[in-house]
Amino acid sequence: MKRIGVALLWFAGVYFVARAIVEPFVIDVNDPSTYQHDWGGPHLAGVLLVHCGLGVVAAALMAWRLMRRTSRRLRSTTEQTPERKESDQIGTRLAA
Repeated sequence: MKRIGVALLWFAGVYFVARAIVEPFVIDVNDPSTYQHDWGGPHLAGVLLVHCGLGVVAAALMAWRLMRRTSRRLRSTTEQTPERKESDQIGTRLAA
């Protein structure tokens, strides 16, 4: 069930990022009548904030999650038990 929830969140995040990329090309930024009645209107800054803000937040959260996941994987592969040095083995031979 958790995997389904995570998959749905990633799907929503990808949607918001795609919408944020496409939105400036869909509206005519030089013609206020194209975005005047949209959410965040009548000003262009408000429309872009409402329509692109979630995409920016989603992109940042997805990038943060991927970096965290990658660094965790790198740490787990480098933190394996190191081979014993020859100087450590000499000390155990003398003690035995």
